[in-house]
Amino acid sequence: MTAPLLEVRGLGQRYGGRQVLRDIAFTLPAGESLGVIGESGAGKSTLARLLMALERPRDGRVLWSGEDVNALPAAARRALRSRVQMVFQDPYGSLDPRWRVGRSVMEPLASRAMTEAQRLARVAEVLIAVGLEPDAALRFPHQFSGGQRQRLAIARALSTQPRLIVADEPLSALDVSVQAQILELLRDLQRRERISLVLVSHDLAAVEVLCDHALVLRGGEAVEQGTAAQVLGEPRHPYTRDLLAALA
Repeated sequence: MTAPLLEVRGLGQRYGGRQVLRDIAFTLPAGESLGVIGESGAGKSTLARLLMALERPRDGRVLWSGEDVNALPAAARRALRSRVQMVFQDPYGSLDPRWRVGRSVMEPLASRAMTEAQRLARVAEVLIAVGLEPDAALRFPHQFSGGQRQRLAIARALSTQPRLIVADEPLSALDVSVQAQILELLRDLQRRERISLVLVSHDLAAVEVLCDHALVLRGGEAVEQGTAAQVLGEPRHPYTRDLLAALA
């Protein structure tokens, strides 16, 4: 049997004496998407960092294609990480303001056995994929709007042809009209490229549009999970019902 693309087993995290995540478990098959929902402080961003192996969990395991990412040697972990990329909440903060954006988009390819011409061609390819012109590579981040910068951040994540993207509140820093454009872009890319997606968001409409599955966090615990249609349409847990009513 083929291992799920992403599997989380008994995941927990503590900072000092404070437990911020407890016994989180789920699987995400290739090509499918998961929305992580919860109030501020529920542990959503901590979960995203653990999924990306940006920090080590105190309990449990994160497996990418059956490999426990935190048990791997550093070199193997770096090689595996190219298949898993992250899109952050702040599109400006994720791009070095001193670099032309082409350099930022190309940076994840540094360890690949590619010629300079191949890297430049890949940069042009992903810029086109997110709706920008290839010559955008020659400009600096401050020369773009917020929505365009988020497109650049998504292009950077796409550069390594990842199998999974973890997006931590990718819409919250954008105007409502721009949010709709980025939402449509993510939906199109996810379907066209068959990329799996973990979307951390308080935007229920985004989860409903993008996600096959949903996970509801409260105080670091998973109180409900299932298909997005079930969780958002027929929630079973009282907290989920209250959360949906508050965010509606």
